[in-house]
Amino acid sequence: MIPRIHKRGQRTLGLLHYLYGPGKYEEHTDPHLVASWDGNAPDPGRDGTATLKQLQRLLDQPLGNIDASERPGKHVWHLSVRNAAEDRTLSDAEWGDIARRMVAAAGIDDPGPGGAGCRWAAVRHADDHIHIVATLVREDGYKPGLHNDAARVQAQARALEAELGLRRLSKGDRTAAKRPTSAERHKAKRQGRERTAREELRETVRRAVAGAAGETEFFDRLAAAGLLIRKRVAPSGDLLGYKVALPDDRNKDGEPVFYPGARLAPDLSLPRIRERWSADDHGQGASTAAPASPPVPGGPAAARRQAASAAWTALPPIEHGEDSVATACIAAAGEVLDALAQTSAAHTRRELRDAAFAFERASRSRVRAERGHDRALRQAARELVRSGPALGRGEDGATTAMAIDMLFFLVTATAHWHAKREHAQQATAASRAAEHLRAAYQATAAQPLGALHQRGRSLARPLLRRQAAVLHTALPELAEQVLAEPGWYALAATLTDTEAAGHDPTTLLTEAAGRRELGTAESVSDVLVWRLRRTAELPIDTSGMAVGERAAKQSTRRAEQRAPGRPRSRHGRS
Repeated sequence: MIPRIHKRGQRTLGLLHYLYGPGKYEEHTDPHLVASWDGNAPDPGRDGTATLKQLQRLLDQPLGNIDASERPGKHVWHLSVRNAAEDRTLSDAEWGDIARRMVAAAGIDDPGPGGAGCRWAAVRHADDHIHIVATLVREDGYKPGLHNDAARVQAQARALEAELGLRRLSKGDRTAAKRPTSAERHKAKRQGRERTAREELRETVRRAVAGAAGETEFFDRLAAAGLLIRKRVAPSGDLLGYKVALPDDRNKDGEPVFYPGARLAPDLSLPRIRERWSADDHGQGASTAAPASPPVPGGPAAARRQAASAAWTALPPIEHGEDSVATACIAAAGEVLDALAQTSAAHTRRELRDAAFAFERASRSRVRAERGHDRALRQAARELVRSGPALGRGEDGATTAMAIDMLFFLVTATAHWHAKREHAQQATAASRAAEHLRAAYQATAAQPLGALHQRGRSLARPLLRRQAAVLHTALPELAEQVLAEPGWYALAATLTDTEAAGHDPTTLLTEAAGRRELGTAESVSDVLVWRLRRTAELPIDTSGMAVGERAAKQSTRRAEQRAPGRPRSRHGRS
C-alpha cells in the first residue's frame, strides 16, 4: 500500500473536477465517495441531485471561521492511497475504513468523541486506489499541525497491509524509480502492452547505457532502438538533458508522450550517466575489482568469459570493500545483466530480462558510488553488446551458463550487502533477480553439463578413482557430498581436462574452492566445474569434444599404466 501526499493546493473545486472527471486518459471509472468527515457529505458520483459545487462549499466552510488574513495560502490537502497490482480488490467499506485511519494518522481528523477535525472526503474512481481531499482548517477554526504527516501515514499503511493481508512493502530511501500511474497502467492495458510506456522506456534506456563509452554512442543506441529523442541544449550549445518517447505512445492530441531521463529513474538523468563516462575517460580511482580489458576478439563466447571473470573479481569489493566501491560494482553489475539479457538466446532471454528488470532497484541506494572501480564490469557489458547476439548452443551457450553462474553469486552477494545495511527494498529486488538467474542458468546449463556428465561416465574406473582422490585431497569436508551429486561426473571430466591442459588439478581445485564458501551452493560440483573451466581457460563447447576426448583417452591410458599389477611393455605401455 503506497500513500502519497501531493503538493498542497488552493482550488478544492478544481481537484474535485479531476477526481470525478474521466481522467487524463479516460481511466477514471465510477467515481464516488467511500467516506467523509461526518459520513453525510453529498456524493456527486452516486446522487443525481448533488453537485461538485455543493461538496466544495461544505469542505471549505471552516475557512469562514477565521479571518481571511489567517487562512493558509494553500488550504487543500491531497492524499492518494494505492494498492499493489497483485493485491485483492478491496470493498468500498474497506477503503472507507482506510481513509478514516489515514486522516487520523496524519492529524487531519480527530476520531475521538467531540474531536475537532478538518473536513475531508475520500473519492474512489478505480479498483486499486482512493484520493482524500481535506481543507486545512479545523471545525473550531484552528489549523492542524501536520508535522511529519508523511511518515505517519506510511506507518499506518504498514499496519493496514498486515491487517488486510496485502503485499507488505518495505521502507524506501527515495531512490526507487517512479511507479507507473494508474493512467499509464490503464493505457498499457488498452493497448495490449505487457508493460507501461514508462517501464519500456526505462528498460530501453538502461540497455543503451550498458557499457556505452560516451554521449554519441548512447544516443545512437537510443535511436537504433526506435525511440524518439529530444535534447535540451543551452544557449551556449552545451547539452543539458534529454527525454525520450515511444513512437506509438501518444496523448489525446496525437503527440508523443516524452519522459525525461530523471523521471524514468534517478540514475538515468544525463548528469548521473555522465559520471560513468567521466570515470572511464579520466581513470578516477584505481580499479579494485580488475583492470579494464582490451576489446575481446573472440565473439560472444569470449565476451561471456570476460563477463564471468569480471563478476568473479567484483565479489571481494562487494563483500569486503568500502561501501562506495561496492556501490559502484553493484551498479555496474546491473549494466552487465542488461547487456547479457539483450544478447542472449531466446530460451534464456525472458528470464535474463526479468532478472535485469528486478535488479534495477537493487542497483541504487543512498550510498554514493565511487566510479572507476567498476571499469572491468562496464567493459564486460560493453563487450557483450559489441560481440552481438549469442547462439543458444555450443561455446556460446556454455559460456552463457558460466557467466550466469558467476552473476548469480554476485547478485546474491548484493542481496546480502543491502540486507546488512537495512536496504530492504534493494535486498528484496536482488533476491528476486537471483531467482530469475537461477531459472536462466537451469535452462542454459543443461546441455553443456549433460555432455560433460556423459564424458565423465565414460572415463575409466582407475581415472575416476584418481579424480575422486584429488577431490578428497582438495575438499575433504565436501568430497562425499560432491561424489553423491549428479554433477560429479562433469567435474571428473573437467579435472581430467585441466590435467591434460598442463595444470595440477589438486592445486587448481583447492584454489577454486578457497575463493568462496561452497556449503550453501545448490550444486557444489556445478559451481566447481565453471570455476575450473574459467580459471584454466578450458573450452566448453560440448557439441564436438574431440580435443577433450583425446585428452581423456590420454589420461585414461596414464591411469591404467599406474594401476598395480598391470603388465607393461618395454616402452612403459600395456
